Amino acid sequence: MIGPLVQAIQKDAAFSEAERGRLVTNLQKELREQKLKTINLTSRLDQSGNGIYTMTTQARTAHDAERLANLATTALLNWDADRALLNIDKAKAGFRAQLLQVERQIAAATQAGIERQTLITRRATIQDSLAQVTILETSATGVLSLLSAAVQPISPVAPQPSRNALLTGLLALLLGVAFVALQTVLDRTIRSEDDLLALNVATFGIIPRLRKRDIVFSGIVRAARQAGLYEAVGFLRVNLLMAFQHQTYPILMISSTVPGEGKSSLTATLADGFASSGQRVLIIDADLRRGTQAEVWQKFSQENQWKQLSGTGGVRTSQEAFGDPSNVQVLRTEENVDVLPAGPSIQDSLGLLNKADIGAALSLWRQNYDIVLIDSAPLLALADGLVVGVHADGVLMVTEFGKTSAQAVKGALRRADRAGLKILGFVINKAERQREEGYGYEYSPRKVSETV
Repeated sequence: MIGPLVQAIQKDAAFSEAERGRLVTNLQKELREQKLKTINLTSRLDQSGNGIYTMTTQARTAHDAERLANLATTALLNWDADRALLNIDKAKAGFRAQLLQVERQIAAATQAGIERQTLITRRATIQDSLAQVTILETSATGVLSLLSAAVQPISPVAPQPSRNALLTGLLALLLGVAFVALQTVLDRTIRSEDDLLALNVATFGIIPRLRKRDIVFSGIVRAARQAGLYEAVGFLRVNLLMAFQHQTYPILMISSTVPGEGKSSLTATLADGFASSGQRVLIIDADLRRGTQAEVWQKFSQENQWKQLSGTGGVRTSQEAFGDPSNVQVLRTEENVDVLPAGPSIQDSLGLLNKADIGAALSLWRQNYDIVLIDSAPLLALADGLVVGVHADGVLMVTEFGKTSAQAVKGALRRADRAGLKILGFVINKAERQREEGYGYEYSPRKVSETV
């Protein structure tokens, strides 16, 4: 019935040209795909097959939908009527074939008197049946009959802004919940001590995140003091002192898995913490590709006081000092803190470190300090940290809260183990404030009031 319906739509001037073309295109496409949407036929039938069929259609306007439903109903009734005529046509064809055969037998004149009379009688019967079928053809109808014409809908099926807005909101909520759930399942980043314990490594400290504005205006060291990180760094300092309780003049290398996790900032903050307790600290910037200790301390001290570390005069960068450790000067950044900057960035940092006698240099320099902190390149970025780390008494790894992946930690641990590094533990850096309440960062002195 779709073919005749398409032809009826093309001839119907009640549709606009644009709507006519759209309906024809949609119906032809739906017919090819065997998925009708523009028209829909539903039924309510009893057990004997009697009942009601309802035709619904979709168009751009209520008037067009009504007109399309009426045309579709007419096409359906015509199809039903044609189906009834088809059966009658088959019966007529059968009777005509029988009549032709009987007339041929009569014309042959080979039968006896009785047989011929029988054929004549049969011919009359067939002619009578053919006449009845011909009469039936003029009054034949299908099994379907029209109960009522189409009625224009009171309100459009679509669009429905309120319903769509509600469904969109619910869908967005469900997608949001699903996304959060998926992120929770897939999130394998370091966020707590439990995440590190699952990797069989200890957590030496959790350092809260500093505001970028404070870092820009005050520098790392001063911003850390103003942010009240004393307790956080204090926990880290105590854990390190316990790890080195039997070690004289310990050398601690501080590294990370990848760049950007805050190892250089932590090194400076930790040095400031040791210095505040009266311990002498030497910072060696061994990240020869991206040395940042000079920049970190620049906003804290502008005096640039150079102090003799070994010999007389000599070099003022770690890349030169590893080659000539006996004549080195260091930068005094604050009381009890000296820094040996990395110097200009070099490409072949690994080649320089392999040629240097790092062990001898560290043995010479450590004698004047209570602790030596080495700021090293990330273990997964360069092999420099592996070369330097074997000469340290321990290695402290820095991870970034919510950024460093557990896979990166595993990779760094594998490299450190193969190189023979002694990993003491990890620090979770840039942690969210709510994670630190259990460590007493808000445990301020009690105010005492006096009444006179």
